[in-house]
Parts: sequence; C-alpha cells; structure tokens
Amino acid sequence: MNFDFDDDQKSLQHEVRRFLAAEYPLSCVHTILNDPSHSYDPKLWQSMNTQGWLGATVPEEYGGLSLGLLELCLMAEEIGRALLPVPFASTLYILAEAVKLAGTAEQKQAILPRIAQGELIGALAISEGDGPLDAAVTKARVSGGQLTGVKRPVTDGGIANVALVLAASEQGPTLYLVDLDGPGVSRRTLRSIDPTRDLAELEFVGASADPIGDPGAGRALLDRILDGAAVLLAFEQLGAADRCLEMARDFTLDRYAFGRQVASYQAIKHKLADVFVQNQLARSNAYYGAWAIANEAPELPVAASAARLAASKALWLASKENIQVHGGIGFTWEMDCHLFFRRSRQLSLTIGAPPYWSERLVTQLENAIEA
Repeated sequence: MNFDFDDDQKSLQHEVRRFLAAEYPLSCVHTILNDPSHSYDPKLWQSMNTQGWLGATVPEEYGGLSLGLLELCLMAEEIGRALLPVPFASTLYILAEAVKLAGTAEQKQAILPRIAQGELIGALAISEGDGPLDAAVTKARVSGGQLTGVKRPVTDGGIANVALVLAASEQGPTLYLVDLDGPGVSRRTLRSIDPTRDLAELEFVGASADPIGDPGAGRALLDRILDGAAVLLAFEQLGAADRCLEMARDFTLDRYAFGRQVASYQAIKHKLADVFVQNQLARSNAYYGAWAIANEAPELPVAASAARLAASKALWLASKENIQVHGGIGFTWEMDCHLFFRRSRQLSLTIGAPPYWSERLVTQLENAIEA
C-alpha cells in the first residue's frame, strides 16, 4: 500500500512553501509576538485568502477550491513549518469540516462562503476549565435556543466570529453554532505561553444557539471532528519539528568549538539523531492518519490518536533540543528557537492534551480486541 502523496499534491506543497518563505519569514512572527495588541496577523490572513487557501476544502458551489483533505494535510505541514500566527486550524480543520459533515443546507450557505472569502473566523469551545473533557457533565446548557455557560480556554475565541460549542440540552450533549458577534456573548483574553495564538474565555448569557447535527449526538460528532483535526494538527506539528531539526543541524554545522564543527561532537550527533527518529515516526503516523481521513476508514480513531501523540512528542523533543544545541543564545528572545518551543506547547493542548489522546487510543484498541 502506497501512503505517499502524488506529484500534483507535492507541487501544491512546494508552492505553499515557496510563497511563505518569500512573504512570511520568522521575523514576522517576532513582530506579532512583540505587539501585545495583536494575537494574529490579519494582513497574512488576507494574503492567504488571496491565494485561495481559506477555501481550500470548501466545495466549489460555496466559492471554494474543492480540494481534498490530503491537500489540506500538506498545507498544514507548511503552516506549521512557518509557525503562521493565524486561526487556520480553528476555521478550516474544525468549523468548516463540522459544517460540511453535519450542517444543514442553510448553515452551509451561511458559513462556508464566508470562510472561503476570508470573512469568517471559527473557534471550538468545548473546554470548561481544568480537567478532562467529559461531554456528559458539561455545565454549559441550551434551553429554548439560548445558551448559558462559560467556556475556557478557547483557542481563537477572542478573534472568532462563530464558535462551535458543546452544550447540554434536553436530548443530551449537542453541538451548536453560536454567533460570537451577537448579543449575550462576552470575551476575556487569557494569557498564553504562545501569544501569537489567540486564547480567550467566552461567557454566554442567553446567546442564540443553532444546533448542528442530531440533538443529543454531540459527542459522536465531536469525536469525528476532533479525529480529523488531530491528523491535520499532526501535520502542523511535523512541519515545525522538521524545521527545528534543520535549524539545529545548520547551526551546529556553522559553529566551531575547540577547532571543530559543533556538529562533529558525538553528543550533538546523538541529539540530532534522536530528533530525526522521532520526526520519522511522527511522519509515518501522520501519513497513516491522512490515509484514514481521506478514505473515511474505520481505523480513523486509532490512526488519529497515534498521529496526535507521535507528532506532539516529536515537536516537543525537536523544539527542546533545538534550544539546547544552540547553547546559551538559544534561550534568548532574539533567537527563533523559543518560537517553536512555545508553539509545541500550544499545539499539544489545542484539542486535548496527550493524556486525553492516550486514553482514547487505548480505548479504541481495547474495543477492537473485544470485537
């Protein structure tokens, strides 16, 4: 079985990388990091819209390009490699996919064209503070079409227009679309280890909520959305991890200590080799996950969990060792190393921490054995 991408898909990835290398170097990420008034780059967001990326997987009938999830995986890898400070994951991986999977004709018409035109930013609001996600005990509740409750932390919650919210209802846990620019919604910015990615608390007091999917089936729909997002985020993490390895390799090849290239020391070789192995393991799992979502395979929950765990571990190791091999200057604000370290922590928590995905993986494997 061939899990590799075809030539057209690789050509798309090459063009995305070329554009970002020319238009958005890492110095631009520093600009956002150094500006407390911005948690993302709106000019970059519009540039991505001009390139058609925001409508990548949106059907043509709604103004998109109708690309597949495999193409989106490769775009995600380049977005992770460039550490783009944009709400691409929240909008494309989560909101757009949720509406495509379970939205009514009216919901699709109201949301998908606006995503494709760069007019709408999405967010996923499921967490209610510390502790594991448990849809059965969510405190947010919808009654009479009105949502009341608090969600925190919400990635991109401070800049989003529409949130996908998990809340209790008379029928059980249900997913809702909520207009964050409408009445009954208040936002509070939260501090984050990665200020280039927006984080907020959302409070709902009688906000209008439009159900998406079958009432009471929110947990099953959420699992499917999270599985797809896990694979796509794994590609983002993989792109960032590979960039870390390249940075560490190039630095140690250029630097000399005691008359020798730093890269020639065995301890440095071991560090780089360990990062390479973890990156390759992450790539294998990410490719398996990409195959699973593209083919709607029953193995998706296992493949997504494995991809999520492997990619989180790979980026954590790569970002940490990249700082180490840079020595004392690796810890400084002016260097790029800490940008990847920050993003490694942010991405590993976006749709559930690794323990959540470990438990999900074990549960899926146990269910397969019992079946």
